[in-house]
Order: sequence, then structure tokens, then C-alpha cells
Amino acid sequence: MNNLDYIYEGNRLKFRRIDLEDYTELAEMLTDPEVMYAWEHTFTREQIIEWIDRQLEYYRQDGVGYFDAISKETREFIGKIGLHYSDFEGNRVLEGSKAWISYAKEQLGANEVYAFVRSTNLPSVRVAERAGMKVDGSFIKHYNDKDMEHLVLSIKLN
Repeated sequence: MNNLDYIYEGNRLKFRRIDLEDYTELAEMLTDPEVMYAWEHTFTREQIIEWIDRQLEYYRQDGVGYFDAISKETREFIGKIGLHYSDFEGNRVLEGSKAWISYAKEQLGANEVYAFVRSTNLPSVRVAERAGMKVDGSFIKHYNDKDMEHLVLSIKLN
């Protein structure tokens, strides 16, 4: 990981753009069945490269996407996290995590941030709730030939 240009810093983490040089670290995570349990599949080499390419396009198009999360304390790669636009009920909304809520408000002028989380992924639901998000409903997302219930959590920023 040579891209040392951090785009944003939270309390414990720094964030930088993902690029193809991050393949090894991302592959370690995306090919681990325990890490990817909520997705119900792991990624192939081709899917990982496509995923990285999508993030690069999101950066160009929207200025946001998933980013490498780096521990400030250990300087180690922790995972991927970020802020990105999603289509939801005919609207283009920001989807993000606690670390990115302030960024969405201060840098993007967002009024609301959403999280769409598999209903079976209770650790991620708890993370969103600790960030101040409340469950607003649910929807079925068709992914990888499966119907998966997702909870809609959101927080108003104004």
C-alpha cells in the first residue's frame, strides 16, 4: 500500500483511497469465508479487481467510495470502510458509517446518512446504532441469485 494520501481521519483510523496495489490486503479479507459471512460468498480474483475498479470509478464520479482503513496506532490495514451513494426508493442517498458521518455533513453538506445492513448481520446493525442511526424499515436486495433482507438505518444531520 503505497498510497499515503489520507483523505480523512477519524478518532482511531485514517482513510485513503483504494487502488490496485491494495489487492493482496483486500484479497485476504474478501476471500475469507468468516469475514464474508454476511455476503454468503467470497470473491474471486476477477471480482476483487472489478470491485477495486468500481471504487476508482466512484472516486472519479462522486469523490467518495470505500477506502482503506488504517489504524493510527499500529499503521496496519484494518479493512475497508467508507461513504458512497446508493439508489434507495427512487432517491440517491449517502450510505456510510460512523467515521464518515461528520465528513458527509461537513464536506458534502449532506442532511442524512443511511446504512443498509443485512438483517442477519447483527454486529453491523449494532455499529450503525452506536453511530446514532435508527432502523427505519427494511427491503429485499437481490444479490448473487439470492433474496436478502436488509435493514434501513439512518441519521439526520441537521
